[in-house]
Amino acid sequence: MKKILFAAIVSSLILTGCSAAQPTSNSNYSVNKITWETAGKLPAQKGYTENIGTAGVLNGVLEGKYIVVGGGANFPVKSPAEGGPKVTYSDVYVLVESNGKLDVVEHTNFPHEIGYGSSVTTNEGIYYIGGAPNAENNDDIWFLSMKDGKLNMEKIGDLPFTVENGKAVEKDGKLYIFTGKIAGQTSNEFYSYDIKTGKTEKLPDVPGEVRAQAIAQELNGNIYVFGGGNSKAFTDGYKYDFTTNQWTPVAPIQIDGKDISVLGGNSVKLNNEELMVIGGFNKQIWNDANHYLSTLKGKELDNYKANYFSTDPVDFNWNKEILIYNATTDTWRTIGEIPFDAPCGEGLVLVGNKVFSINGEIKPGVRTNRMYTGHIIK
Repeated sequence: MKKILFAAIVSSLILTGCSAAQPTSNSNYSVNKITWETAGKLPAQKGYTENIGTAGVLNGVLEGKYIVVGGGANFPVKSPAEGGPKVTYSDVYVLVESNGKLDVVEHTNFPHEIGYGSSVTTNEGIYYIGGAPNAENNDDIWFLSMKDGKLNMEKIGDLPFTVENGKAVEKDGKLYIFTGKIAGQTSNEFYSYDIKTGKTEKLPDVPGEVRAQAIAQELNGNIYVFGGGNSKAFTDGYKYDFTTNQWTPVAPIQIDGKDISVLGGNSVKLNNEELMVIGGFNKQIWNDANHYLSTLKGKELDNYKANYFSTDPVDFNWNKEILIYNATTDTWRTIGEIPFDAPCGEGLVLVGNKVFSINGEIKPGVRTNRMYTGHIIK
């Protein structure tokens, strides 16, 4: 992979009002384009002098206005290629938007470090499932809400297994938890967790190969899951129908016949029938890297790592397309590209007619500390 020196070009695009490429105008679309501006940076985690950005963050919205983001991991000492340690954090931030910027109204700490769990926003609050660097807390279920103007964090239960890099949705008082690394192994298992009783029930596995870091939402009363990967990246999709208790294939992630990987990206539910995805590792580069990192040895492996981890973010060709899936028509479309480095493991939340992309990984081992506000134009 050759380095392409156009960081200055990318940087010049990150301006107030910079817009993604526009699709053909259609008044029936819920989103026609998004204009972006920088929303600021998060304060340093406690004990640190600078926040260099994290990936695998807790993220969600409370009471329709409070944006919650926290935890996640990065490499603050040196890169993975140099043997740098991966550090996971307990810091949690409560943000509110004002004129496109995100202001911190509370900075607190989880009782332990968190990262790569499943975040589920509901009308009542945010559920955070699994996602801790230690096994003792990697099966926890937490509930976050606002109480007397402050963030309230309460552990409400335990799963009978650990889980990370999985997905979850809430429906009718139950959390549905699926894929990811379950009990230490990448899996397609699918479970329901009754929030009132604490009972966990095994349901039919998600079809296809075992996967982690997929994207998923509840649309039209069904669960949809797309992409993810293991040693290979996938672009397939499946729907779980609660009336039949069965999974069926749906449209793969394709634009103009080209597969697009959203492995590691994040999604928001736009409305009852649509989701929007931002980010995702490049399919071919992900597949090649997993192959070479697992087969090369000695000096060849050292050379490959040195080149891989020193490559510019743009050369990883992560997904910059803003993708929208419609469950009613079973179709994908794009509304253009984000004007900033494509993220993976970012926080992505929707508040009214604004979407917020917070931190995330922009190349292997490197995070961004930027936050962006996207103004949705219908």
